[in-house]
Amino acid sequence: MWENLYLNIVIAILNGTLICFTAGKMFQMLQLSGYKLSGYFTWLKDTKIKFVGRILMLAFLSLFSMLVSSTLLDSFGSYYSYLSYIFYFYFNMVFIINMTKIPQKNPLKQTKRMNRLIITVFVIIALMSFFMISVCQAFVPFIRHAILVLTPIAALIVVPIAHIINLPVEYFIRLQYIKRAKAKLAKMPNLIKIGITGSFGKTSTKHILNVILSKKYSVCMTPHSFNTPMGLTKVILKYLKKDNQILIAEMGAKNVGDIRYLCNLVEPKHAIITAVGSQHLATFGSVENVAKTKYELVEAITDGMVVFNGNNQGALKLYDKCDKTKLLSGIDNQDAFCNITNVSVDEQGSTFTLNIGSEYIYCTTKLLGRHNLEDIAMACALAYKLGVSTHDIASAVAELKPMSHRMEVIKNNNLIILDNSYNSSVESSKASLETLQLFKTGKKIIVTPGIVEMGEKEIETNIQFGKNIAKVCDKVVIVNKANLDAIKQGLQQENFNPENIFEAESLNKAKELFATITSPGDVILFENDLPDNYT
Repeated sequence: MWENLYLNIVIAILNGTLICFTAGKMFQMLQLSGYKLSGYFTWLKDTKIKFVGRILMLAFLSLFSMLVSSTLLDSFGSYYSYLSYIFYFYFNMVFIINMTKIPQKNPLKQTKRMNRLIITVFVIIALMSFFMISVCQAFVPFIRHAILVLTPIAALIVVPIAHIINLPVEYFIRLQYIKRAKAKLAKMPNLIKIGITGSFGKTSTKHILNVILSKKYSVCMTPHSFNTPMGLTKVILKYLKKDNQILIAEMGAKNVGDIRYLCNLVEPKHAIITAVGSQHLATFGSVENVAKTKYELVEAITDGMVVFNGNNQGALKLYDKCDKTKLLSGIDNQDAFCNITNVSVDEQGSTFTLNIGSEYIYCTTKLLGRHNLEDIAMACALAYKLGVSTHDIASAVAELKPMSHRMEVIKNNNLIILDNSYNSSVESSKASLETLQLFKTGKKIIVTPGIVEMGEKEIETNIQFGKNIAKVCDKVVIVNKANLDAIKQGLQQENFNPENIFEAESLNKAKELFATITSPGDVILFENDLPDNYT
C-alpha cells in the first residue's frame, strides 16, 4: 500500500513538471495577451484545429498505447504496468520538442510573474494527477495509469484557472512596483516625460525622437516595444538614471482604458499621437474605441503640447477635438506647424525640405517609405519646440538608421529584400507597396500572410490588400492559410496571373521558394509576419 502511495506521489510530481513544459504555448499566449483571458480564449478559438488538435492527438496516442501496454504488462505483475508511463512521457516529449521547433516572433519571457504562474499550474496538475490515480486505483484499476492522458487537455483550462488564482497576489505585487516607480519619478520633478501612442508608428517615432532629442538632452527611452504597465515600470526602475532629462514612454493598448492606466503611472507632460487605425479591432471592437483610447493620452496632458499626425485621418479628427496646446505635422500639409515638402525618394532613401515654424531646412535620410517621413515630421515638431536647433535636427535625421524588420533594406545573394515583417496595418501595407514600386529593376515579389487582428473586417481588408498587391507586384507568396482565400480573391478581381501566386505554410517555407521563383536583381518585400497565436 505504502509503495503505491509513494509511487503515485512521484508520478504526480513528474507529471506536474511535464505538463508545465507541454503547456508552454498556453503560457506564451496568455503572456502575449497581456494576461487577459479574453485574448487567451480568442487564441484557443482561432487555433482549435492546430493547437487543440495537437493536444487531442497527444492524448489519443498516449491513451491507446498506455491501455494496451498496461494490460499486457499487468500479467507479469502490477508493478510492471507502471512501464506504460514510458509511452505517455515519450509522446509528451515529442510534442514539446515539435512545439519548440516552430519559429516564434515573441517567445515566452521567463519573468517572475510567469514563474509564479508555472508553479501554480504545477501544484494544480500534481494534485489533480495524484487524486485521479488514487481514485482509479480504488474504483477503476483498469485505467489507473491511462487516466493521466487527461491532464494535457485539462491544462487548457488549468492555465487560466491558475492565472485567476494568482490575480490577488499579482495585483498586490504590481501595486508595489508601480508605487516604487511613481516614487522615483516624484524625485525627478524636472524630468520631461513624453508619451507616444497610436495604432502604428509608435516605436519608429520613439526611436526617431530619441535620436533628435539626444542632440541636446540626456534621454531615457523605453527599449524595444516596452509599452505595458509592467514594461514601463521596469524601464523607470531599471533604466531611468538620475541625470536623464527626458523620458520617452511608448504606450500600447488593446482595450479601452489601457492608455489612461499608463498615464496615471507616467504622468506625461507632452504627447504624440501617431495614428488612429484599425489595428487590434479583435479586442477594441471598433475604430471608435481605438480613437477613444488614444485620446486618453491627450486628456492626460495639462500644461504641455500634443503633436498629431496630419496625414492620418483618425489622428486629424482628434486634433480637431483637442482643446490643449497642439501641433500638427505632416507631408504637403500647409496647415502643419512642421511640414515636409519637396520629397524625393529612391531606393537609397529620401530627401526633403523640412518647414518648421518659420524656418526651412534641407534634410536627407536613409529611411524608406512615406510613413517614416510622417514619423520624422512628428518627432521634429516636438523636438523643435523643446529647443533642438534646426541644424541639430537635420544632422540627427541624416543619422537615422532603419529599425530591424521595419522597412529595412537588406541585400542578399543578388536580391534586394525590404524587410517590413514586424507587423502590418492597412496604412503600413500601402506605404510598403509604394516603396516597393520605387525599385526599377527586377521583378517585384511580396511575401505576406496578409493583415491580421482585424476582427470582422479581416476578410474585406485582405481582399483590398490583394487588389493593391496586384497593381504593384509580379509574384505573390501567401504565407499560412489565415487570409489565403481573401488575398487570392482580391488578386483575381484585378486579373492577376494565377501562375504567379504561390502558397507556403510558414515564412521559412516561403524562403525555400526563392531558389525557383527569383532572379538576380529581384526585389522581395516581406510584409508582416504572423503573430505567434497563428502558429
